[in-house]
Amino acid sequence: MQIGPRCVVQFHYTLTDDAGTVIDSSRGAEPLTYLHGGGNIVPGLEKAMAGKVKGDAFKVDVTPEEGYGPRIEALLQTAPRSMFPDDMTPEVGMQFQAESNMGPVLVTVMAVEGDTVTLDGNHALAGQTLHFDVEVTSVRDATIEEMQHGHAHGPGGHHH
Repeated sequence: MQIGPRCVVQFHYTLTDDAGTVIDSSRGAEPLTYLHGGGNIVPGLEKAMAGKVKGDAFKVDVTPEEGYGPRIEALLQTAPRSMFPDDMTPEVGMQFQAESNMGPVLVTVMAVEGDTVTLDGNHALAGQTLHFDVEVTSVRDATIEEMQHGHAHGPGGHHH
């Protein structure tokens, strides 16, 4: 069966950056499961998966525009230390959810200098080309419930 709309796909992957450093991998664990066409993985990888079958192994480079988007400098902001709760000490690398005019957003503390905290609302992989090494391990038809919910269920997928 070829990967296409209304298919549930399981695959192993290794994701590296431009320098070849491993960012993430499913190898040695359960394969990633997704509903093809459901927007559950980055668009560039989903496009590359189309038409593949169980057993296919391939490499694909995904541009920022087809991955996590370009870096948006407006999402880099400074905030006074006084905006944080007294019992919270902001540290570089700390992540938390903040409210924005577009709803909740995950932000990362990039710097703490005196009473000023620099925050970044970009995804950690924004602006980066993503290098995937993929092996398709299974392809099956999605159930009606999976189609209604917009994601895969069961082993390696979403559980209700």
